[in-house]
Amino acid sequence: MQLTGQNFIGMELSGKGKDFFYAMNPADNTELPVKFHEATKNEIDQAIVKAEKAFTVYSKKNGNDKAFFLETIAEQILELGDELIQRCSDETGLPAARLTGERGRTVNQLKMFAELLREGSWVDARIETANPERQPLPKPDIRSMQKALGPVGVFGASNFPLAFSVAGGDTASALAAGCTVVVKAHPAHPGTCEFIAHAITQAAKKTNMPDGVFSMIHSRSNEVGMAIVKHPLIKAIGFTGSFKGGKAIYDEAVRRQEPIPVYAEMGSTNPIFILPGAMRERKEEIAQGLTASVTLGVGQFCTNPGLVFYEDSDDALHFQNTAVKNFNEVSPGIMLTKNILQTYNNGLENSSAQNGVKLLSRNKNNDESKSTAALFQTEAKNFLTNKKLEEEIFGPATLTVIAESKEEIIKAAQSLSGHLTATIHATDEDLKNYKELIEILERKVGRLIINGYPTGVEVCSSMVHGGPFPATTDSRTTSVGTLAITRFARHVSYQNFPDKLLPEELKNDNPLEIWRLLNGKWENS
Repeated sequence: MQLTGQNFIGMELSGKGKDFFYAMNPADNTELPVKFHEATKNEIDQAIVKAEKAFTVYSKKNGNDKAFFLETIAEQILELGDELIQRCSDETGLPAARLTGERGRTVNQLKMFAELLREGSWVDARIETANPERQPLPKPDIRSMQKALGPVGVFGASNFPLAFSVAGGDTASALAAGCTVVVKAHPAHPGTCEFIAHAITQAAKKTNMPDGVFSMIHSRSNEVGMAIVKHPLIKAIGFTGSFKGGKAIYDEAVRRQEPIPVYAEMGSTNPIFILPGAMRERKEEIAQGLTASVTLGVGQFCTNPGLVFYEDSDDALHFQNTAVKNFNEVSPGIMLTKNILQTYNNGLENSSAQNGVKLLSRNKNNDESKSTAALFQTEAKNFLTNKKLEEEIFGPATLTVIAESKEEIIKAAQSLSGHLTATIHATDEDLKNYKELIEILERKVGRLIINGYPTGVEVCSSMVHGGPFPATTDSRTTSVGTLAITRFARHVSYQNFPDKLLPEELKNDNPLEIWRLLNGKWENS
């Protein structure tokens, strides 16, 4: 496939803007071939107007038709072959093996939503039949189900150029819900974005979807992104990225004349708690696992464990020394962009400058294009009085926090802001003694892990990849798994409708054979 550097305005390519930019290879900071056209205000408006027009058609498609569309997108992505992987690696510095796995995750995610649509019960159909004899007032016939919101704006992430980008979870779940999508391509991997946009557009053509069901625009500027957020036809936003970017989008969305929901997944330091029994029995194993989790993918995961809490002891000292040894053996790595590398280095310097923080490990690095893993340490009393120590450093770094007692561990947990995950390493006895810790963390995170590590995010129906602010802007949702579809739908009730006018999901004879709540009881007959 030949890259064009143009915007996808529905099924049409457009490059009317005079300004352009190039993708950069983070390994050597050189420009990659093909210039990408910055979208104009007119192109942005055209894309969103097309999305609104297409929504009136696409939102009425049945589950099988939408499922076929998603499955065809998956097929088209696979047909891109090695070209996609090579360009993506050139733009991100990520190895081909990692990207091949991520492509599989992206494709399987699309297929997962297709299966959800074919089964159909996700619409949460609820039926209360009429009772005209009820006293003192007759009971009306009321039925409700989930319906698509409208055109959705999607902002992809830099660190997952496939699974959290153009055809990632936000796009897949929005399309599954029946929404049309306008994607703001990430300027760190615009060629990768064009490859995927081409796959989606080809799939739309092959499955007879309306022009405008999907659009994608290029830009490096915040103004273009905000133009999507502010456009009155956009009804929701999906975002994965930094706290600064997500909060700015959220603030703009609530200032609109018609405020809209923003589902932003932002920064998280994903605390780990190592309880005394686990520290005593598995200190070396945990030190090894922690190092691997912190440095996986050069630490560029939103679930990267950036905080580790444990009580002081001889075993804890042994753990610390083992962790230092492990961190010292980690090779420098290429980060996604030059700016991310600079921000990471600045974060390390800021942490080193905090009172009571010690740098335990950071290898010397003669290659300025690469990052080095870093291990810091502080005491719980310092952590409790300095909120800066909870802030995310995006990269292969973590801060260990030593507590003097169980009470300090509990206080540290209570002081935490919202995070995506929290992990507890514990024995059965630990779990009995620290039950309060689990109850505290349930209110702080979207996912709790026992004796594991947070960096693996399973794509499945029960996954919650979300959490309280500032991890996300809506703690009730997830950006991974089938529940993500509910972000882009809302319940609509139909009162006293004749059967022939009802959606198929709400008709008396249940032609789709989906599960429905009928007069308070679940059934699928």
